[in-house]
Order: sequence, then structure tokens, then C-alpha cells
Amino acid sequence: MILLLPHALFLSEVSRAVQIAMALRDRGIPVAFGSRGGSYAHLIEAAGFPVSRLEPGLTPEMEQSFLEAILAMGPRTSRDFYTDTELVAAVDAEVALIQEVRADLVITGFTLSAYLSTRVAGVPLATDHGGSFVPPVLAHGLCPVAVNPPDPNLAKLPHRVQHWIANRAPALIRGPVAQLNRHAAQRGVDPLPRLLGLMCGDLTLVTDLPAVLGLSEHELERWEPRWPFRLRPGTTFRFTGPLFAHLDLPVPPAVDEFLDGDDPVVYVAPTSVSEPLLRSIVERTRETGHRVLVAATVHDLTDLADDRTLVCGILPNHEVMPRVAAAVIMGGQGSVQTAIASGTPFVGLPYHGEQELNVAVAERLGMAIRMSPGEVTTPALTDAVARLLTQPRYGAAARSAAGLYADVDGAALAADVILAWLAERAAERAKAPA
Repeated sequence: MILLLPHALFLSEVSRAVQIAMALRDRGIPVAFGSRGGSYAHLIEAAGFPVSRLEPGLTPEMEQSFLEAILAMGPRTSRDFYTDTELVAAVDAEVALIQEVRADLVITGFTLSAYLSTRVAGVPLATDHGGSFVPPVLAHGLCPVAVNPPDPNLAKLPHRVQHWIANRAPALIRGPVAQLNRHAAQRGVDPLPRLLGLMCGDLTLVTDLPAVLGLSEHELERWEPRWPFRLRPGTTFRFTGPLFAHLDLPVPPAVDEFLDGDDPVVYVAPTSVSEPLLRSIVERTRETGHRVLVAATVHDLTDLADDRTLVCGILPNHEVMPRVAAAVIMGGQGSVQTAIASGTPFVGLPYHGEQELNVAVAERLGMAIRMSPGEVTTPALTDAVARLLTQPRYGAAARSAAGLYADVDGAALAADVILAWLAERAAERAKAPA
């Protein structure tokens, strides 16, 4: 039995978990889901999977607090992801569910309590939420100089120093794991070694292809931690290929009609952002003079709708992206990979190092423009979107990049990697002295 515990605050996590679960089920492996609820929890049941509801249930206030804690992660600042009472209750509920379903493996995204509950329950943990932002990638210097550094003063340093900081500083940050480690000590389980420990499991699924990321399979799997990288013992890394949302949702008739028009459409589709930021993105994108399709997700932006701006809720990005001329997204790997697979050039607005890396991958392919979210209130965003639409090289590069993901089934690859890893682990345990 494999138990999935995605954090349903994030659409990307829910969609990845559902795809992996489907691929495992196709291989005859029983799966179960547990969730405290959240903005996108309903999509799990919509995909045909029953969900065990865990306490304490997520409230909008808890979601906002968790998101603020993520945005606060930095070299000098951090805040707890949970209240202590919430974390204790979440770990207890997860342990009970792991034991109830007799899980052989837990798969999670950024459900950080799972780092404790799996250790308490004595089952391995697999993660997919780190995407490509994992220690072997940073150790090879693949993370770019940030366009949105956590401290603006970093931009004044020499380029080589900024590059070193981008690839080494995440391994030195302790704050984000402080609360989890206090509770780990109370539970008698091993702690998490700094920020990058939150990106890795016993099995870490690296959801991209070597040719796209720029790191070979050998370099990933044979990499060994050295200063400043520290990991829990036994952490392994495996490539699984791209893994982005394929939501089983129809394209609404109004969207179909809008996309079939003669003028190019720019798709504004950031997720997990504040409403004021999203409004600024829409306003600056409309200033290009092109039609704009907005995936507002959980926000109410209906007042922005007019004859050239269509505002919708959650849309199946994999169906919409191939039909637009350009997109504006934040930089989550799921959105970036959807754009790559669709052959759609985009502007990426990364918040943090993981998103900086994702957008930089597409930037190196020649199909993306990376810029700071702080610039969305300026003409810079309007100019960037206009360049995507007026300079043919971006579209040509995007169409070429799409071929890299053609015919690659990331969910199937992930399922195969998981089952192979479990078989290897079982064989090793069978050989161990009694």
C-alpha cells in the first residue's frame, strides 16, 4: 500500500499526486490518500480517489499562514509553518493513518509534518515537490543568479559571488527546519539538516529529464554529499521525467470561443499568489493591447472582465497552453513544464530559488524571460510580454523545446522508479543480518 499526502494548498502538488496514484493503480498497486483539506483537495476525489480526512482541518487562515512562512524563508528570516498544537495533531493523525492502511511508503509534497510522521511510524518517505531544486543540482552550480534575491543588497555583489550564494546558501539555512526539529527531538526521531532537507525524502523524485536540466543520470544518482550539503542518511535521487498537471476538467465553452478568436491571446496563470499581485499582472499584460485569458483560481477578479479580458477559475493548463501565444506564470515547475510541453513562450516571475531554477531552465532553452515579481507594477512586464509576441525567436525556441518532452510519460516513469526503489530496498533488507 502506498499512501499519498499532498499539501492541497498547492494545485501542482495535488495534480502530481493524482497522476502518480493513477500510474501506480494501473500497475495494480493499492493507493490511498490522506488530506487535511485545502483549496484544491476536492480535485483528488474528482479524480476518483477517496480521501481520508485528517485533523486538524485546514482553514483559509492556516493556508495563508503557511504560504507566508514559505515566502519568509531566507538566510536571515523564517517563521514557523504551523502552530505547535497544529503540528502535534497533524503528526498524530498521519501516524494513525499510516498504521491504519499499513502503508509501505508515503509520498508527499510540502506536507512537512510527513517528515516526522513517517519517521515515527517507521516507513520510508518519497518526495516530489522539490522538482529539480535538490542538492545534486545545486552542487553542480545549475541554479542561476537570482532576479529576485531574498536581500536586495545581494545584487550589488560580483556575479560570481551571487552565483555561489544561489547554489550554496540554501544548504546553510537553518531557520525553516527549527520547529520541525524541536518536535523531532520530542518524538525521538532524526532531525532535518537545514533547508534543503525539506526538498528531499528517502526517495527523492527529480521531475525532469537530464537533457533539459543539464545534469546526467549518473551525476544525479552517484552524487555524494559534501560541505555544505547535509542530508538525512540514505537519501537517494532518481530522475522521473516531467510531471505537470493534466486536470480532468473540460475547457469551458466561453474559453473555447475566446481562444478561437483571430487575435493572439496571452494566458495569465499564476497560482498561490496574492490577489493584489495577480491584479497587477493582469493590468500590465492588458497594456500590450492583446487579449488576455486569466486563470484566477481562488480569487474573484470578475470586475476585470471585458470584451478583451476573460476571467475564469481553475483551467486545465495542458489543454489551454498550446492554444495561446504567450503566458505569464510565476515559476512553479508544473507551470513551466506545461509551457515547455505546449511550445508556449512565457514570462516567469520567480519568488524564490526553486522557481528561479525552473524559469532559468526554460530561459536557457530560449523560450522564457525571467524577471522579478517586484517589476509587475512597472512597464517592464508589459515590455517583456510584448517581446515574446513580436520577436519570432521566442516562439521558435518554444516549439523546438516542446520536442524534448514529446512522448515522455512522467507519471509512468515516476511509478516505475518508486516500485524499483521499493524492490531494491526490500532486497537490501532481506540481505541484512537478523
